[in-house]
Amino acid sequence: MGEMGEMSMSAAVACAGAAVWLMGGRHREARRARLLLAGGGAVGTGPPPWEQAMGELRRLRGRLRGEWWSLAAGLVLALLGASVIPVVAGSAGVPVLRRLRLAREAGRARERRGDAVIALCGALAGEVRAGRQPGEALLRAERDSGGLADAQAAVLAAARFGGDVPGAFAAAARQPGAEGLLGLAACWRVAVDQGAGLAAGLDRLDGALRAERDQRADLRAQLAGARATAVMLAALPALGLLLGTAMGADPLHVLLHTGAGLGCLVVGGVLEAVGLWWAARIVRGAEAV
Repeated sequence: MGEMGEMSMSAAVACAGAAVWLMGGRHREARRARLLLAGGGAVGTGPPPWEQAMGELRRLRGRLRGEWWSLAAGLVLALLGASVIPVVAGSAGVPVLRRLRLAREAGRARERRGDAVIALCGALAGEVRAGRQPGEALLRAERDSGGLADAQAAVLAAARFGGDVPGAFAAAARQPGAEGLLGLAACWRVAVDQGAGLAAGLDRLDGALRAERDQRADLRAQLAGARATAVMLAALPALGLLLGTAMGADPLHVLLHTGAGLGCLVVGGVLEAVGLWWAARIVRGAEAV
């Protein structure tokens, strides 16, 4: 089995080297043909193949999403350990990491939308205080802040043609992160129905939204230590594998080709997943409160 693992790893290395060599030769020939057809003078040799290979790897990394590196790591461990188990584990990690990435991107989009709503309130208060009518002030403020996002057309149409602007604000507030538009709808309704000062209400709303945003930022800063500790503890098994390999103990062979090792691998993987889930649950609970 050891000889088969060495042969597989040698074959993989040879294939990778051939791909890099062919890739470098293809780029050189294409560049030489372009220069000759363009009527250029001396044809340069271009960057060395290893630089071209690194450029291709960087472009590949830009095209691939982060979750696919789980499968790549599984393939590498499968070659080193001469087993298909790391490939299966890496494939199973792809949807999990994709879900985490999408949740992280959704959180960033929600924060950007919340910041845009705050900017809209401040800009609208400034336009109203400058003497413009609420409808015209909203048109100018939205152009500067973009706080309405996908509901911009509906809200601006209601403001321009005398529609239900508070109702349009309330509908726009259903977007994640745009909950502050509910307060803007209330300020608009009070100002129109009862003649109250719109600028004063917007100033108070802007202050409240900024205070809430600062509170969330402070909470995230306080939870950063807990997140870092959870990540460090999750990375300890990988560090143990590296130390065992450095000491010559061959932990991959023990884990992937012995009964006791497979049992330890399954139990350790389950405990690792449960620990990460529990730490994430604690953090989410603190953020929700």
